[in-house]
Amino acid sequence: MKSENIIQTKSYGFALRIIKVYKYLSQEKKEFILSKQLLRSGTSIGANIEESIGGQSKADFFAKLTIAYKETRESKYWIRLLRDSEYLTVDQAEDLLKDVEELLKIIGSIQKTVRNS
Repeated sequence: MKSENIIQTKSYGFALRIIKVYKYLSQEKKEFILSKQLLRSGTSIGANIEESIGGQSKADFFAKLTIAYKETRESKYWIRLLRDSEYLTVDQAEDLLKDVEELLKIIGSIQKTVRNS
């Protein structure tokens, strides 16, 4: 039996949360530009994780992982901007930012392991 891939699971769960935030922002707050940017970057994290898992080589794996890391950083930016422009409450944003920090730590740790192997 295959064990759970924590980054795969967490990035997928984060993508689902981002989709819900996008729906909230577009339907309730009528905000379409910033929320679309967050939707793209937030769902791209998991997609790039999936691509890295299916990578053709160690270099391909690392490249896709690096893109996932960059998308996570970008998502952090959009969440902060949505918080500071008051489209998201501090509590909503902080909960998402906690997930972002966790993803950054996990992806960064994987990158370090790959670099050192």
